[in-house]
Amino acid sequence: MGGPAGVVAASGSEVYKSLRNNVNPKWIQDPGLRKLNFGVATMFASAAANGYDGSLINGLLAIPYFNTNLGDPSSSLLGLTLAGISLGGLPSFIPASYVSDYMGRRFTVFIGSFIMLAAAVIQCATSGVYAFLGTRIMLGVGLGFSQTAAPPLTTEIAHPKHRANVTNLFQATWYWGAILSASIALGTLFLDNSWSWRIPCLLQGLFPAIQCLGLLIVPESPRWLISKGRDQEALDILARYHANGDKDDELVQYEFQEICQAIEMEKQAAKSTGWSTFFATKGNRHRFLICILVGFMIQWAGNGIVSYYLAPILKSVGITSSVTQAGINLALQFWNAGLSFAGALAAERYGRRPLWLLSASGMLVSFIIVTALSATFAEHGIAAAGSATVAFLFIFFGFYDIAFTPLSIAYPVEILPYNLRSKGLSANLTTVFAAGFFNQYVNPIALEAIEWKFYFVYIATLAAMIPTIYF
Repeated sequence: MGGPAGVVAASGSEVYKSLRNNVNPKWIQDPGLRKLNFGVATMFASAAANGYDGSLINGLLAIPYFNTNLGDPSSSLLGLTLAGISLGGLPSFIPASYVSDYMGRRFTVFIGSFIMLAAAVIQCATSGVYAFLGTRIMLGVGLGFSQTAAPPLTTEIAHPKHRANVTNLFQATWYWGAILSASIALGTLFLDNSWSWRIPCLLQGLFPAIQCLGLLIVPESPRWLISKGRDQEALDILARYHANGDKDDELVQYEFQEICQAIEMEKQAAKSTGWSTFFATKGNRHRFLICILVGFMIQWAGNGIVSYYLAPILKSVGITSSVTQAGINLALQFWNAGLSFAGALAAERYGRRPLWLLSASGMLVSFIIVTALSATFAEHGIAAAGSATVAFLFIFFGFYDIAFTPLSIAYPVEILPYNLRSKGLSANLTTVFAAGFFNQYVNPIALEAIEWKFYFVYIATLAAMIPTIYF
C-alpha cells in the first residue's frame, strides 16, 4: 500500500517551520490557536458518535430489557436491525460529497449532526424492532454526511504545525464515544425497566449536539472558500486563526499563496472535476484503489465481530454475567483509547506503512490464538482458555489501534488532492459501511450457526492484508 506521498501532512511542513508566525509557541497560551483547536476538537465528535454506536450495540445486547422490548428478534432480524446504521450511511456518502463541495464543509457537518440528533431522540421513544431499525437507518444517513465533511474540514483549518497530528487523531477519538457509551450502558444495566436501554440510546445525541455547538466557532475551510472565489474571506480566516489577525504574517501569506496555486493547478488539470478524474491518471487510480482497500481493511480485520458482538463472544467462552460483560467492554474501550492515541502520534515519527504492517501482522497472530483458545473452550470447557481468550482480544485490539484506528481516515485524506478529497473520502466511507453491513448482519447469524469456526474467515482476510500493504 506504499502509495502517493501525503498531500496534506507533507505539504511544505518543513518550509512552514522557517517562516515568521505571529503565534505563541505554546498553543494553549495563544488566543487564536486556542479557539481554533477547541473548535477542531468539537469536529472530532463525528468520529466519537460512530464509536458511541459501536460500543452501544455491545451494551444493548447485554441488557435483558432490550431484547424483550424489541420482541426477541431472530438472529437475522437482529443483525439487520443493528446494521441499519450502515444501510443509512451507504446511500448518503455520494450526495454528501456533492453537498460538501458545493455548499461547504460546515453546512454538511450541520446537516449530518442535526439528523443524528433527531434520530437519537426518536430512537429513545420507539417500541418494536422495525421502528428501531428505522431510527438506525436515519442515524446512518446523518453519520454519512457528518463523516464526509468533518475530516476534510479539520485538516483544512488546522494550523500547519498541528495538521498531521489533528488528521491522525480524528479517528482515534472513536473511542471517546465508545468509553462514554460503555460507561452509560454499565450504569443503566441496574435499572429494572426499559429505560435501561432507552437512556443510552437517547444520549447517542450528545456528540451530534456538541458538533452543532462547535460549528458556532469553527470557521469554513479556506480551501473551499478559495475554490469558490472567496479569497478575501479565506485570507481573513487564515490570519485570524493562524496569526492572531496579522494578514501580512509570513506563514499566512505562504499558506494563502500555496492554496491559491494548488487550486488553480487542479482547475487547469481538470476543468470539471468528477468521478472520472479518479481514472484519468495512474496516480489518481492508485489513490482511489487505496481508498477502497483501506475501507475494506479496517472492517474485515476481525475487529467488526468483536466491536459489535463482544457479548455473544464472551458468552461463547463462559462469561455469561451481564455486569461482567459490560465491565469488560468498558475496560476494552479505555485500552483502545490509550493505544489509538499513541498510534496517532507514532504515525508522524515512524511512518504510515511500517505501522500498517506491524498492526496487521500482530492482529493475525493474536486472532489465530483467539481462535485456538475459543476452540479449546468449546470442545473441552477449560475455564482458563476462556480467560485467556479475553486477554488476547485485548492484545488483538492493541495491534489494531496503533495503525488501523488512527490511519483509517487520515491516510485517505492525506493522499487525496483538494479537488478529489470529498469524493475520495466518500468512496472510502461507502466501502467502510458496505463492509460494516456485512459485519453487522452476517456475524450474528454465523456466530449462532458455526460459533468459533467463523473466525477462520477473518484469519484469511488478515493474511491477505499483509502482502497487500507491503506491495
